[in-house]
Amino acid sequence: MSASPHPHEDLLAHLTRTSPLGPGEAARVVAEVLAYFSESTEEYVRRRHGELQARGLVNEKIFARIGAELAARRVAAPELSTRQLRRIVYG
Repeated sequence: MSASPHPHEDLLAHLTRTSPLGPGEAARVVAEVLAYFSESTEEYVRRRHGELQARGLVNEKIFARIGAELAARRVAAPELSTRQLRRIVYG
């Protein structure tokens, strides 16, 4: 019985080719990065506020920093139908 392919198999192959990471390590790194970027805006703001507050920053500086970080954060692509995907490829 064969295991189903990892949803990011191409990324894992790229990481193992271009870094000293083994397959298991690469899979863990990808999982961590995906978890980090899958946080909702609210979860991110709460987490970062706690982290920055623990470092001794005051809210004025915390909120300015979080605002700047949010502007640079990646967002997930919207769910696309087959028709929409086809239009992307073929116009």
